[in-house]
Amino acid sequence: MNALGIINFEDNTATIDGLGDYRPVAAMTFLGRYRVIDFILSNMTNSGINSVQVYCKEKPRNLIDHLGQGARYNINSKRGKLRILYGEKPFSSPIYNTDIANFALNMQYIEADPNPYVIVAPSYFIYQFDFNEVLKQHLDSKADVTVLYTNTNKAKTEFLGCDVITMGKNKRIQSFDKNRGNTKNKQISMEAYVLSKALFIELIEKASEASSLYWFKDILKDSVKDLKIRGYGVRGYVACLNSLPEYFRISMELRDREKADQLFKAGWPVYTQTNDSCPTRFALNSSAKESVIANGCVIEGKVEGSIIGRNVTIREGAVVKNSIIMTDSYIGKGAKLDHVVVDKYAMVHHVNKLEGTDEAPVYVKRRDRI
Repeated sequence: MNALGIINFEDNTATIDGLGDYRPVAAMTFLGRYRVIDFILSNMTNSGINSVQVYCKEKPRNLIDHLGQGARYNINSKRGKLRILYGEKPFSSPIYNTDIANFALNMQYIEADPNPYVIVAPSYFIYQFDFNEVLKQHLDSKADVTVLYTNTNKAKTEFLGCDVITMGKNKRIQSFDKNRGNTKNKQISMEAYVLSKALFIELIEKASEASSLYWFKDILKDSVKDLKIRGYGVRGYVACLNSLPEYFRISMELRDREKADQLFKAGWPVYTQTNDSCPTRFALNSSAKESVIANGCVIEGKVEGSIIGRNVTIREGAVVKNSIIMTDSYIGKGAKLDHVVVDKYAMVHHVNKLEGTDEAPVYVKRRDRI
């Protein structure tokens, strides 16, 4: 595929409280064994994109450790390359740390790539998609920019803060706006764009001149009258991880096998970093139901409707319900957890009960002891 893949980072409206204090959204654990970036990166490599640039706004260490050289994502280093890029220049304020600023600081790598087209997409939208389909449509339509979108009838409660689009004839986009939850039916921009590399560079330069605070989506919004920007509808499962409640809701939703089957398709693998630990051990009096449990765990208590990451220990008498327990965490004897997100390496063993709600799950900090 003759396109450069650019995995963009989230803007300032997408904040996952607690989890975001330690890593970017792209590097967050998801469904017990994946990282959020695995889905968009697998979409790109399964589509035949061998040259990928991953942009990181801050805290790149976890992302660098997880992605490595790209071999685990089936990127052939003889024909392509995986680069992790970020703004090495310090920013006087976080508001200046935009995608446009990072693209400009790494322009030499964009210009040096031989591919004539660019596919830009963020990591925090979760879906399965073959980018060959949209590139073909983009070329056939002679559009300047093609924007991926999804239809939803749940816009009052989901995709809040995401961009929405209004289209006219031939799916030409007339405007971009924000989903403020005022109506249920919306066409949600997935912030994934297909365009020529030459136009991409031109828009970066134009955005830099317009405002130091501009994001790429801002310059597209300004250009709807000047450029032919078309929408391309994506069918199937699409979700956006842009807040802690949504991260929790989407994780819980994918416990359901029918929902998960919409995301995980045969012949379209989701690549990730492997962990060759032993199988999970269930004690004689333990129980587990309606849950996703990774390898390497020790389960002595009760697990119900939860997602348990790798190498988690749940001691006798503990009850974990409707919760997310991340890698290497420890749940002590008799602890009761309901609607709780426990970050990596945390220990919960001196409290009797932690209980949150769907809208406000309790968050236990990374390496915390409670």
